[in-house]
Amino acid sequence: MSGGLYSTEGKDFDQTLDLKNIKPYGDTMNDGKTQISFTLPLPCNDEAIEAAKQLIRKMGFDNPQVVFYKELTDGFTFFNCYGSCTHTVDYTAISVPKVESSVMEMHECDDFIRENIGRKIVVIGASTGTDAHTVGIDAIMNMKGYAGHYGLERYEMFEAYNLGSQVENEDFIAKAIELKADALLVSQTVTQKDVHIKNLVNLVELLEAEGLRHKVILICGGPRISHELAKELGYDAGFSMNSYADDVASYVAEEIVRRM
Repeated sequence: MSGGLYSTEGKDFDQTLDLKNIKPYGDTMNDGKTQISFTLPLPCNDEAIEAAKQLIRKMGFDNPQVVFYKELTDGFTFFNCYGSCTHTVDYTAISVPKVESSVMEMHECDDFIRENIGRKIVVIGASTGTDAHTVGIDAIMNMKGYAGHYGLERYEMFEAYNLGSQVENEDFIAKAIELKADALLVSQTVTQKDVHIKNLVNLVELLEAEGLRHKVILICGGPRISHELAKELGYDAGFSMNSYADDVASYVAEEIVRRM
């Protein structure tokens, strides 16, 4: 078709989806358009704007544009920028470790436990170490759950104990022994300076020292947690953003059956 309202003659609109060379999508396929935000420890002036553009180029972006900038305080300037990414990734070569289990809704999971385990599963959860935030563990454990997904306390075949925040690893383990817990859920929300890594590793080491590591299902979760990281740290599974009680409950139930 040439001429008229819908003519693309003379326009360079790439419509090719190449999974081996994926780039960001802004307005058209493969244009690489990306929004970038950062703060520089520089005063708000023309030199700072040029510094931002040069940094964007060094990050691998063409046609850097500073569309907004604002002084935060003396010697610090915030930038909102755009650029066209010059790099691509081969999507077909990507393999991400994932938790291997089906996802059952609450009643299905309860029925599965009755039929295959025949008793309630005991689970304890907490935000351990210095972490004072319970939003993650509450979403998984509390009866009301989150986003329409009921928490483990509402399941008939789970006996769930939410210990709250800032629970020391030693106290967490002591409670697990007292309650004869089948699974331990650790939430790490605030994780600056990789403090969550040290805390998670410490828990594994303490469990191993007590001879308990192989006797429990050990799970960690949080915005910076992935299943791959969890496995590297010695956990059985890791759950990140967009995970709900359904995911955790299904995994725990199926893992107990596998171990049986």
